[in-house]
Amino acid sequence: MFDLKVINSVLSELEEVRGIPRASIIDAIEAALATAYKKEYGKRGQIIRTTFDINTGQTEFYQVKIVVDGTRVIFDESEEVPAEDLREYYNPEKHILIEDARKIKKDAQLDEEVVFPIESKGDYGRIAAQTAKQVIMQKIREAEKTSVVSEFGEREGQIVNGTVQRIERGNIFVDMGRATGLLPYEEQIPGERFSQGERVRAFLYRVEESPRGVFLRLSRSHPKFLEKLFEAEAPELANGAVVIKAIAREAGYRSKIAAEAKDTHIDPVGSLVGQRGVRVSTVMSELRGEKIDIIEWSADSKKFIEEALSPAKVLEIKVNEEEKSAVVMVAEDQQSLAIGKGGQNVRLAAKLTGWKIDIQSAKGEDLATAEAQANI
Repeated sequence: MFDLKVINSVLSELEEVRGIPRASIIDAIEAALATAYKKEYGKRGQIIRTTFDINTGQTEFYQVKIVVDGTRVIFDESEEVPAEDLREYYNPEKHILIEDARKIKKDAQLDEEVVFPIESKGDYGRIAAQTAKQVIMQKIREAEKTSVVSEFGEREGQIVNGTVQRIERGNIFVDMGRATGLLPYEEQIPGERFSQGERVRAFLYRVEESPRGVFLRLSRSHPKFLEKLFEAEAPELANGAVVIKAIAREAGYRSKIAAEAKDTHIDPVGSLVGQRGVRVSTVMSELRGEKIDIIEWSADSKKFIEEALSPAKVLEIKVNEEEKSAVVMVAEDQQSLAIGKGGQNVRLAAKLTGWKIDIQSAKGEDLATAEAQANI
């Protein structure tokens, strides 16, 4: 029935090319043979199992029976059984009473399985052979899906690379090799365009299984994408000497990052900016020119808020620790910098710090207010 050379060749290819373990394929073959045997020769309720020796091609079939107690099963199917009764009907093809099981195995226990060898039949017929083929293919797909989920599951939360496969209604499908990545329109950087066949880098934030396969959810607008780009450029960040405490981002326009050094001899801002700004410039280039403000994080609320509003310079800050709100006074020539275009600077500062920030002129006039939002 089986050409062992062909099977071994297929197993080697699946293991090397698709990363599917040989044992998974052998399990699939055994499950397929058991299904084919039961379809052709089995009886209702039978549990059939198979062992297949890949080296000799020898196949052995077994019938499995579960040990039950006569007081816990129902013998007469015509008997009316309450809906809440969890007992099942006794089937001699599926069950064996404990007193009979102990004649075969002295220490047999309830719910244990007793195995009986059965005659191996070589001719399964056309329908059975087709069933075996379908089950094998299904098991191979399942094993491949598991392998892909395992591979990309380890890369979740990291930057991945792929090639634009196609674009549908603004959503970009990315060829990742063994799986397809989905970069939704809302996860893209506003204004950037990709064409088919173009290389793309993105943040893998979720691995999803579906009946159609494994989908990798990608993002280029996620704050973590910004953080991972800096990790690739700044060794101090990658090794934990510098940590990013908070990120506020409006993808494609402007971002603010608050960083802290674990070593007092390290400049956290300088580590991310790089010599002559080479590190931050590389990240900005990947983000199509998105502006990035990098500040030093501080446990002092006033100092942190002041830094978050840079490049504006503030005159005075009054904070309400209970309400996490702050009133910031700025000089007339600093008003536009503090607020930013369309209120962007104060809005990002509020996101970064988690505080509600009111910008006032030196005369006490309210100029802008930004509500605090949770940092990501």
